[in-house]
Amino acid sequence: MKKSVLAFTLAASVLALSACSGNGSDDVVVKSKAGDITKDELYQEMKSSVGKQALQMLIIEDVLASKYEVTDKEVDEQFNKMKEQYGESFEQYLASQGHTEKSLKNTIRMNTLQEKALLEDVEVTDEEVKTYIENSKKEVNARHILVEDEATAKEVKDKLNSGGDFADLAKEYSTDPGSAENGGSVDWFGVDAQMVPEFIDTAFSLEKNEISEPVKSQYGYHIIQVTDIRDVESELDFEKDKEEIRKELAYKKADQTAFLEKVRKMIEDADVKIEDKDLKDALDSIMNAQA
Repeated sequence: MKKSVLAFTLAASVLALSACSGNGSDDVVVKSKAGDITKDELYQEMKSSVGKQALQMLIIEDVLASKYEVTDKEVDEQFNKMKEQYGESFEQYLASQGHTEKSLKNTIRMNTLQEKALLEDVEVTDEEVKTYIENSKKEVNARHILVEDEATAKEVKDKLNSGGDFADLAKEYSTDPGSAENGGSVDWFGVDAQMVPEFIDTAFSLEKNEISEPVKSQYGYHIIQVTDIRDVESELDFEKDKEEIRKELAYKKADQTAFLEKVRKMIEDADVKIEDKDLKDALDSIMNAQA
């Protein structure tokens, strides 16, 4: 299972910015025959390179933490799980990501805060988890025709119902450049494929050679046909894996636009005032972003 990574999370090295802005700005952090580097010089350099992103992240962390709680126990559990997963290569993993143990825990805390805000109102039932596990035991080979609007989708579906050739109609109508020239084929895929959930859910509900009604997604309207189905091995178990699966399905259901609006509202309510003139527009990319 792959865990989603939200857009606000930054590399751990960015977190060091806040630690460089304390008292004693003339404190020397590097001494050499070529010259000394003070804490203030380091801060100014980091501010100019990653300051806006770092400040943005720290503000978001503060506003989220004012409503959602992440305990040290939660952070430690995720940290220890990662440490166990990487085993003897854990230190190598930290180095490759530019992390220390402390910065990794900071990142885990930030991710968990975002996760709680994002998934707050998302519900995944046991039946949905069981359906996912059952679908993990097969793969489907499918093709689709993607169009921009419902009227065109109904027109294409009527032509299919009247005996029209799926591949020819895909070449004529489909706006998906990756599959249109191949008759709409998207080849074999499993239930965990990186596709929009509406496409996955529909494809795995169809029988072989069945053609769906128009299905709306963020990309337009899909008409889907499953051309073949095959069995595959799956090690997923309801009791063992249900919470991880539940979280993954919740991520797929979650409304990212609503999450962005929630963060904006929390920032507005917090009455954030950025005093450093060089960082005044640090929040602009969030507050003015299009959905």
